[in-house]
Amino acid sequence: MTQTQLKVGPYTVQPPVVLAPMAGITNAPFRTLCREFSGGKGLFVSEMITTRALVERDAKTMRLIHFDGTEKPRSIQLYGVDPVTVGKAVRMIVDEDLADHIDLNFGCPVPKVTRKGGGSALPYKRNLLRAILREAVTGAGPLPVTMKMRKGIDDDHITYLDAGRIAVEEGVTAIALHGRTAAQHYGGTADWDAIARLKETVPEIPVLGNGDIWSAEDAVRMMDRTGCDGVVVGRGCLGRPWLFGDLVAAFEPGGGAGSARPTLKEVAAVMRRHAELLAEWLEDEERGVIDFRKHVAWYTKGFSVGSEMRKRLAITSSLAELDDLLAELDLDQEWPPGADGPRGRTSGRNRVVLPDGWLADPYDCAGVTADAELDTSGG
Repeated sequence: MTQTQLKVGPYTVQPPVVLAPMAGITNAPFRTLCREFSGGKGLFVSEMITTRALVERDAKTMRLIHFDGTEKPRSIQLYGVDPVTVGKAVRMIVDEDLADHIDLNFGCPVPKVTRKGGGSALPYKRNLLRAILREAVTGAGPLPVTMKMRKGIDDDHITYLDAGRIAVEEGVTAIALHGRTAAQHYGGTADWDAIARLKETVPEIPVLGNGDIWSAEDAVRMMDRTGCDGVVVGRGCLGRPWLFGDLVAAFEPGGGAGSARPTLKEVAAVMRRHAELLAEWLEDEERGVIDFRKHVAWYTKGFSVGSEMRKRLAITSSLAELDDLLAELDLDQEWPPGADGPRGRTSGRNRVVLPDGWLADPYDCAGVTADAELDTSGG
């Protein structure tokens, strides 16, 4: 494949791979694991931070914006629907040196976000999108501002090409496109052709592709097929942080040495480290292990781990208890074929929850105020 360097403002991202912001997943411990497997290469973005919660210095939010001392650049994703609040949050980040790169969320399809007019609903309101981007870019000063979006609300309300042009006009540094509409949620197949069309439409800035990247080979194939400048990997790394090692290898000259195929013993060691990192980050072992529970099914996917054991792993509340249960597993199991491929949420939704009258006018944004902001971070 022909590859050029991915530039995000002053930062060179090599290989051109970005960890997608995922609510409840891409906190500091998970980013640490992914960076360890990548050798520190790539770009790793925080989970979604709501601008209102940041400006109000919500305690949970202030924890979520913690970055490990080795994270360079520090990438933070912001969600907001009110240009004034977004501007305040961005200026706070700059003034207090909280991050080096700001990504804006216009892709989240979950109802609690879209019913406020945020996430993947927002680009339909072209003037509101422009106002938010203008406030963010102006307030960010030297910090690069990027954005992540979907194709549109549904097949009748496609927005990504208009949004891409507006982003270029307002000084956005790069755009990531998830090749699905909000109505598709995570179902169906990602439309990689839309990524190619966006790249053709906004050749001035890097375009990154997102959707259905389950392996390093998928990432290379997406770039070859679409001409995009980089990839954003989300659900494909759930329970597989070592995927970032595969991605680094795949983009080396001559291609990589294939995909990692850890034994269950090796997977169990990563599980234990993940839980320990969460306990340290939360400064509470029980809370850390409880937070880790959601990852158990992803890590053990395809392995011969009985349903009763899965249930026991999913109710652990201490590292010692987790150790005892992991020791009971048949740790000599090789990587199973069933562990590859899609993971995470796959079901689609037919209806996107929107504010009343949202689709009546793609330009009028009357009635969207600071009250529409979410007050909690993490999606």
